[in-house]
Amino acid sequence: MAKQKTVYVCSYCGADSPKWIGKCPSCGQWNTYVEEVITPEPSVKASFSSGTDVKARPVLLRDITQEAEERIDLGNEELNRVLGGGLVKGSLVLIGGEPGIGKSTLVLQTVLGLKGLRTLYVSGEESSRQLKMRADRLGHDNPDCYILCETSLEKIFEHIKEVKPDLLIIDSIQTIYTELLESSAGSISQVRECSVMILKYAKESGVPVLLIGHITKEGSIAGPKVLEHIVDTVLQFEGDQHYMYRILRSIKNRFGSTSELGIYEMRQNGLREVSNPSELLLTQEHEGLSGICIAAAIEGFRPFLIETQALVSSAVYGTPQRSATGFDIRRLNMLLAVLEKRAGFKLAQKDVFLNIAGGLRVNDPAIDLSVMSAILSSSLDISIESGIAVCGEVGLSGEIRPVNRIEQRISEADKLGFKRIIIPKNNLKGFDSSKIKIEIVQVRKVEDAFRQLFG
Repeated sequence: MAKQKTVYVCSYCGADSPKWIGKCPSCGQWNTYVEEVITPEPSVKASFSSGTDVKARPVLLRDITQEAEERIDLGNEELNRVLGGGLVKGSLVLIGGEPGIGKSTLVLQTVLGLKGLRTLYVSGEESSRQLKMRADRLGHDNPDCYILCETSLEKIFEHIKEVKPDLLIIDSIQTIYTELLESSAGSISQVRECSVMILKYAKESGVPVLLIGHITKEGSIAGPKVLEHIVDTVLQFEGDQHYMYRILRSIKNRFGSTSELGIYEMRQNGLREVSNPSELLLTQEHEGLSGICIAAAIEGFRPFLIETQALVSSAVYGTPQRSATGFDIRRLNMLLAVLEKRAGFKLAQKDVFLNIAGGLRVNDPAIDLSVMSAILSSSLDISIESGIAVCGEVGLSGEIRPVNRIEQRISEADKLGFKRIIIPKNNLKGFDSSKIKIEIVQVRKVEDAFRQLFG
């Protein structure tokens, strides 16, 4: 019996090495090399067909006709928005998320709501009875939905030839394996090879495919990074299991924008679309409570108002703590330095805790002013008057910089009944404020904003 040969492959970029090394010379990542078994080349090339036989030939660029991509309406406004208007035929979409976050629930709920579309749901993790129980819990039924519990890619394609689906679901890609390779399912080579074969089937047949993938503890999709390069769209389903809200973000989209996001609320009977997140992210009563400031934020192209909560207390230990939930901790440290240097508030010996209400993670720099206002409110123990919203990016010199889409932020605050909004100076070029009732206050520095908020 011949000795089994192995090679070490980088799980981030796919580079290989004959021995284990700590840092990958190709991508620079540390501790990403895993051992893989080298599969000998078969003496006879295994015949494999994805079910179609289409021969491509070169075409002149000027002879290619440009047409609008035909999309499938999934009946889910949030998912349609993130995909760019619907699911493009022949596209390969990867949905990633942590275990138990609701990936399978989202996909199954969407599939069961599609009428007149033949769907094949391939599950490598759950049995048909488990899927039936979940479908009954969701309260949906689709007579055109086929369930297949199989992990062999060759057998899956045999069933695809029989069913001829209009939509294919693979749950999950880490459980599928091909017999052309000897490595186990979920290994780097298996995930990459199966994804390439499924991509070939999607492009040749025009059938859209949804792949469900797991997230590693580092927060990246399990398998090689090249998997994200193969697919057309990468969606990330994120949120905290202890919170009811889930966010669907677009990391990569060849057929739409990557700045869109969808918000869902997890319930007993499935996921509910949140069409107006502002009303759900604001508590009903916070009058008289210090450390709370309302920020007019934008994620993607949709505005919403969120609560920024801060708590400042005396440091119990020698080194003050800095903690942020839903906000970048490095940016928090920068804002604390600006607050101390430019505004004169000494927080070096104080513990500072920051939280974005609702379990959301916001990357919009326009909530800088809200973060500083909430911290100062908690430090002084003075509540901010209800009915006031703020937005503005804070620079290192303490100036408040203009932000984008200011009209949408003001309109959202006005729609929810806010009386006043504090915005950066000279940020209202070409904006007609005669149609809104909210009072607009323009400030140039953080000191001016604090005077407006605390008197």
